[in-house]
Amino acid sequence: MIEDAVIIGAGPAGAAAAIQLLHYGIHPIIFEKDKVGGLIKNANLIENYPGFTNGISGRDFIKLLEGHLERISANIVFDEVLEVNIENGISVVRTERTSLYTKYLVIGSGTKPKSPTIGIPYNVMNKVFYEIYPLIDIKNKKIAIVGSGDAAFDYSLTLEKQNQIIILNRSEKIKCRPILFERVSHSINIIYKPNSEITEIIKNGDSIILECRNNGRESEIYVDYVVFAIGREPQLSFLSSEMKPHISELELDGNLYFIGDVKNSIFRQATISIGDGVLAAMKIHRKLKGEYL
Repeated sequence: MIEDAVIIGAGPAGAAAAIQLLHYGIHPIIFEKDKVGGLIKNANLIENYPGFTNGISGRDFIKLLEGHLERISANIVFDEVLEVNIENGISVVRTERTSLYTKYLVIGSGTKPKSPTIGIPYNVMNKVFYEIYPLIDIKNKKIAIVGSGDAAFDYSLTLEKQNQIIILNRSEKIKCRPILFERVSHSINIIYKPNSEITEIIKNGDSIILECRNNGRESEIYVDYVVFAIGREPQLSFLSSEMKPHISELELDGNLYFIGDVKNSIFRQATISIGDGVLAAMKIHRKLKGEYL
């Protein structure tokens, strides 16, 4: 059996594609390895989404998204995609529990974090994170966040409500939006340290020591956790070597779509991702009706 459409990822992009397809009476299967919402669950405040005049937190946005998908009976399968292959022009999606064939494949698998250049000792791995969702409910801890972009500063504003935060930027250059830097500057619970580079992470009982170099001077920072927000890259490890040479042809024929953060480089915004998902669904609908794109 060949499915009408398969969507990989239930973040804003994948969810939007599913909602639009169901609007047309097309019933996609959505594979999600974790939870609905993707990285948006980490967002302190989404302020550029039309209609939310006072902004909305990532967690509240996800609740609305989950409710929407539930209301329209979207078929979400919580199973990790291990491989995407191709057979006779048909995409084959293999997960831990099943394999499906589909003529129309929508990939909204998002991104994965870039690894720090320093080694992470095995005995401190439980203290090192790349997202803040696992730390959302902790209190009275000291947390170092490494990075200078929107994610690092947004993460800091989320966690500072109940904790002490240190932002470590290895250079003078700030990449975040000015409004985020301004808010961080006014927080009594956040210390910003430019020109600070971690050279080693050492276990220290229940906490860790960050050996740092700041303008040529060595120092030690004692924290409970460290979060690396130093960039992300597309999560496409499941694409097989047999599939990759056919990608351009499949996209040109309207049988394969990359949507959301997986294709948008630094332009990772929920509004952009949602537009990508809706557009892909509209194109699939036209293809199924036999209309040219």
